[in-house]
Amino acid sequence: MYPERARAEAGELLFGNIDSYLLWNLTGGPDGGLHATDATNASRTQLMNLDTLAWDADMLDALKVPAAMMPAIRSSSEYFADLKTTGLAGIPICGLLGDQHAALVGQTCFRPGELKNTYGTGCFLLMNTGTSKVESAAGLLTTLAYRLGKQAPVYALEGSIAVTGSLVQWLRDNLGLIAKSDDIEALARTVEDNGGVYFVPAFSGLYAPYWKDSARGVIAGLTRYVTKAHLARAVLEATAFQTRDVVSAMEADSGIPLLQLRTDGGMVVNDLLMQIQANTLNCPVVRPKMRETTALGAAYAAGLGCGFYKDTDDLAQHWSVDRTWVPDIDPGERDRQYRR
Repeated sequence: MYPERARAEAGELLFGNIDSYLLWNLTGGPDGGLHATDATNASRTQLMNLDTLAWDADMLDALKVPAAMMPAIRSSSEYFADLKTTGLAGIPICGLLGDQHAALVGQTCFRPGELKNTYGTGCFLLMNTGTSKVESAAGLLTTLAYRLGKQAPVYALEGSIAVTGSLVQWLRDNLGLIAKSDDIEALARTVEDNGGVYFVPAFSGLYAPYWKDSARGVIAGLTRYVTKAHLARAVLEATAFQTRDVVSAMEADSGIPLLQLRTDGGMVVNDLLMQIQANTLNCPVVRPKMRETTALGAAYAAGLGCGFYKDTDDLAQHWSVDRTWVPDIDPGERDRQYRR
């Protein structure tokens, strides 16, 4: 046996995600630091049982991970410990959330069927499915959304898209059609439509709901009429079409029709993309005033944990809308574009 394994089995080595590492160090590290995580971060290891919210003994055994080194699994919103670092000693830590889970909380998606999409280099959609776990039959992931205090855990359906914002970067860096990413909106607005061009950006395969790692990128519909402006518009539409793929899968799994999409992330500053998204989904698309919803969700969880906020209704009153886009496209044209 390797000496490191003996130390791990004795509890002398610790395992955790970055949240556990930060929590341990902020609360004393080797000098009595708290070794814990929350249920959302624990779920990302694929070692937590989604039903019991405890480490799964069978998974630990299969992967030969000693249980003694695992952090305690706690709620996403509760008192953990006080900070012990210089200048901050005594401040309570009351919230831990994973990235996309925090964005869901930051968007105050607390009711079943409420859905957010984070537009970054890729897209990450989470739909609240309530306290009942929905097993996907449409190519999505079933995950834990959050657990607030002693309340029942809330679950979600999740769909990830590999290439969205990074496609804009590709247009800039590989083809040189724009000087900076923000230029794509102005370029795409110089044309009325995509000129018949469609882009499937499967640079590293397709994620949800297809899961085809052998897929590769395709640009279809090229003619001599097509300009770089049509390509720019097709790039934006690719994000909207891929999002519709995931939303349709979520509606099929949950049985809940989408009434509104809440958006966040770097790409939401693109007003044209948001309008295209509303047209493609045939529902309102909402951009909140506070776009850094991941940080906001972590703050909301901490505020609940220390009693600064009363409940989720209190949080919902603090969430505010910057702008809403509604569909303005003929239904027949919407279906034709998506079909193509």
